[in-house]
Amino acid sequence: MPVAALHPLPAIVGAGRRRARRHRRFGLRASSLESPSVASTALDGVAGPPVERKEKVKDDAAAAEKEENKGLHALYDDGFGGVTVKDYFAAAKAVSRDDGGPPRWFCPVECGRPAVDGAPLLLFLPGTDGVGMGLILHHKSLGKVFEVRCLHIPVNDRTPFEGLLQTVENTIKHEHDLSPNRPIYLVGDSFGGCLAVAVAARNPQIDLLLILVNPATSFAKTPLQPILPLLESMPSEFHVTVPYLLSFVMGDPLKMASVSIENNLSPPETLQKLSDSLTSMLPLLSELPDIIPRDTLLWKLKLLKTGAAYANSRLHAVQAEVLLLASGSDNLLPSRDEADRLFKALKNCRVRYFKDNGHTLLLEDGVNLLSVIKGVNMYRRGRQRDFVTDYLPPTLSEFKKTFDEDHKLFHLALSPVMMSTLKNGKIVRSLSGIPDKGPVLFVGYHALMGIELSPLYEEFLREKKKIVRGLAHPLLFGTKFESSRQELSRLDTVSMYGGLPVTPINMYRLFERNEFVLLYPGGVREALHRKNEEYKLFWPDQPEFVRMAARFGVTVIPFGCVGEDDVLELVVDYNDQKNIPGLREWIESVNKETDRVRDSVKGEDGNQDMHLPAVLPKVPGRFYYLFGKPIEMKGMNNLVRDRKSANEVYLRIKSEVEEIMSYLKRKREEDPYRSIAQRALYQATWGVSAQVPTFEP
Repeated sequence: MPVAALHPLPAIVGAGRRRARRHRRFGLRASSLESPSVASTALDGVAGPPVERKEKVKDDAAAAEKEENKGLHALYDDGFGGVTVKDYFAAAKAVSRDDGGPPRWFCPVECGRPAVDGAPLLLFLPGTDGVGMGLILHHKSLGKVFEVRCLHIPVNDRTPFEGLLQTVENTIKHEHDLSPNRPIYLVGDSFGGCLAVAVAARNPQIDLLLILVNPATSFAKTPLQPILPLLESMPSEFHVTVPYLLSFVMGDPLKMASVSIENNLSPPETLQKLSDSLTSMLPLLSELPDIIPRDTLLWKLKLLKTGAAYANSRLHAVQAEVLLLASGSDNLLPSRDEADRLFKALKNCRVRYFKDNGHTLLLEDGVNLLSVIKGVNMYRRGRQRDFVTDYLPPTLSEFKKTFDEDHKLFHLALSPVMMSTLKNGKIVRSLSGIPDKGPVLFVGYHALMGIELSPLYEEFLREKKKIVRGLAHPLLFGTKFESSRQELSRLDTVSMYGGLPVTPINMYRLFERNEFVLLYPGGVREALHRKNEEYKLFWPDQPEFVRMAARFGVTVIPFGCVGEDDVLELVVDYNDQKNIPGLREWIESVNKETDRVRDSVKGEDGNQDMHLPAVLPKVPGRFYYLFGKPIEMKGMNNLVRDRKSANEVYLRIKSEVEEIMSYLKRKREEDPYRSIAQRALYQATWGVSAQVPTFEP
């Protein structure tokens, strides 16, 4: 299939019909924001800034349609997983034939128009191949939320590193002049990472965000150094060795072949699919000399050496926000050690470490670049990230990855029972008692270490197609305690599924946008409770959320969850750790540097010290959720100023949460399938996807 539909550049059209037909087929076109004169200028070899763009006048009907369809909804189809490495080879081969032009930008048509207003610009700086197709697996997903452009360096182009640097620099300066408040993302893959670092060092005044993927700043330490002199002196007739050398550095063949293979297949089906994919991919290695001929490879090696030296000499000048993606099984570069070095050398650097992946990280299975960006809260459309308006909803592919793969066994073991209460007081096993429209505030008990969150998020997305924006401790969104070997974690998942720091202004703005909001008044004290304190509420005395809910006419739904004592056993709690030398000092140092959420609350209820309790898993029982009868706050504006009445409503909500948990603890004793053994027997009979029965409400 044509993987990156591109329209021909004006100068390509003038260069001959055959060449134009080739580029029409595989989708090269000049940036959709550049005028024809810009493309002509670039193709004439002048690396000057693009001319000013002109806005098109749209008719009223088109504007109305855009207004109706703009934005993204929960579980939208991002198109991720529909393109394979074979498509990369096909596209790279098509665009690698030399047309005599200089480096230039193109926009993959399959990216389409961004579905969000004010989408930031994303510039992809390619690796050693230079063709600019290294993002092909991510074009569709990134194109929903970014304006994507890719740099193409023709196969016989010999522009030095400084010239390539100037090309990128001219573009970002022009874009910055057009939209000073719009951030510009530079995704630098391998050699492109050197370009990105160099550009950022020279332009600290521009709002740049760098995503470095196994950057070639460590090229001087590559394991291939001993054979580079041999490659330079090798006679041209021995070009047959080039495919082998390139296949060595491409990455993990199994992970590349696994792209687009469904994860719900049986082991024999998965093995057959993998075998077919690998068999069809390996012959493509013979086409690598067409993409990177021997002379071009030698030139690129010189560029790597120059670019790495240039970038390393200017690391101290980089002010930009940096996300470094490092592979642990990179055969080309020592990316793991380089992550350690850059994490210390760059002022504002975060790392996500992929220990089992190879050098071509963006072409390997299981790596969704957009998901990584969302997980580290790096997506923004202005100078500062706005946790409310810059949030991007989870996609269908992300939902499948999280709940049908990563958390599948956990949820299968818990077999959660989700119940809600209708307006008439009837309890039903579904979420039909939850309103379809917001603003809605869920207020409830926070189980040990937040173990109840994942099933809750899944059920709301699966049944209601709704995102629950959970207000959480600011520490979960900080970077103080991250390391250079930081892998994707549960904290990234919290951000991806709607988590944001708990602040009054965030709650206010979520209500203003009619969102579903999750609040745990007990906070950290409740989630990190001590021994024998399960199901005990640690709520403060201030009824602030009641007053704000009344102001916006929010529907408040109290809820409870029981089952933590059937899953985890708390072995070493906060009190135990405070008596252990060394550990006591560590807790004090961590909390000294952490934002305090409840300094105004006195006593034990205000003790929000962060720590990590030691727990042991039990043979899992079952989780039970019950959402109480909705409390309509509409028309209760008097609560905004009447503290006494607000406090009465607050105490009523707290009492209902306690009653819900008492009800669940009592009723779970009647559940014949509370034991995992009984549930396993039932699902062995009726199928894993069958809903396991429970007690009668």
